[in-house]
Amino acid sequence: MSDSDGEQLPDLPPSAKLVYKVLEYNGPMTQKGIVEESMLSARTVRYALERLEDIDIVSEDVYFADARQNLYEISTPVEAAADGGSETACCDD
Repeated sequence: MSDSDGEQLPDLPPSAKLVYKVLEYNGPMTQKGIVEESMLSARTVRYALERLEDIDIVSEDVYFADARQNLYEISTPVEAAADGGSETACCDD
């Protein structure tokens, strides 16, 4: 799919947004780690990761500590503000 339909993070289901936030706060994690941290089911996390990978926001790599698992990390950071401004711009006096 790779962004062919114009889908972006705001268009994804809440579970995908939660998985993105977990990866954003904790850095690279395995699927098992994401399940534990997000308290979502393994199936929901798999689906969310699939959707995030489809739009090239999350990448998958080999987890060298246990080759049976994959390591997921944010490959393309998403801007916090839609207008491109910083979150702290309102508070700088």
